[in-house]
Amino acid sequence: MSDTTSPSGTRLARRLIHLYVGLALYGASSALLVRAGLGLEPWGVLHQGLAERTGISIGVVSIIVGAVVLLLWVPIRQRPGLGTVSNVFAVGIAMDGTLALVPDVHGLVAQVPLMAAGIVLNGVATGLYISARFGPGPRDGLMTGLNRLTGRSIRLVRTAIEVAVVVTGFLLGGSLGAGTVLYALAIGPLAQFFLRFFDLPAPGSRTVAVAARTPDGAILPR
Repeated sequence: MSDTTSPSGTRLARRLIHLYVGLALYGASSALLVRAGLGLEPWGVLHQGLAERTGISIGVVSIIVGAVVLLLWVPIRQRPGLGTVSNVFAVGIAMDGTLALVPDVHGLVAQVPLMAAGIVLNGVATGLYISARFGPGPRDGLMTGLNRLTGRSIRLVRTAIEVAVVVTGFLLGGSLGAGTVLYALAIGPLAQFFLRFFDLPAPGSRTVAVAARTPDGAILPR
């Protein structure tokens, strides 16, 4: 039996599909939040603020920020995986591609459903790419690395980083609003649900292995 038709080969193919479909949908979901205009996810606020200041597209800014964050892994001795490196590029490319296809919307009748779709799609994307188990995204790895280095809880480290990111992004001109708050409240439960929905059984097991929890039991959306 060839590697591509063996159980291990089939599972690897499914993992790769989960990874790249998940990353593409993550970029698309971020673009929908931009078009909704009601507030972005924390890192999106920073990306948009930097894009406003530099004139570079928000997707390219996302790639640059992801690469810079990945460099911060070196002093905290984090090891990237395929998913980590893919995250840096795939999300930004998908984001710019979606923005090129989806026009601006105006009025709450259109904005609210688009915002809701973006948040739910982000949860779907999170469940897909985390279930692939090819390594955390650069921002997740920064949080877990600082957690290990400082001994502080994931929740505290994540909150500190994302507050700093949101404030900086807002001061640069990023969009902060109801969508930001709703995202913060909804993404944890959505990520948990879709992670269980998409998670692949461990080899030799019929049960779903939930392996994307941090030591605190928190889900890492990005």
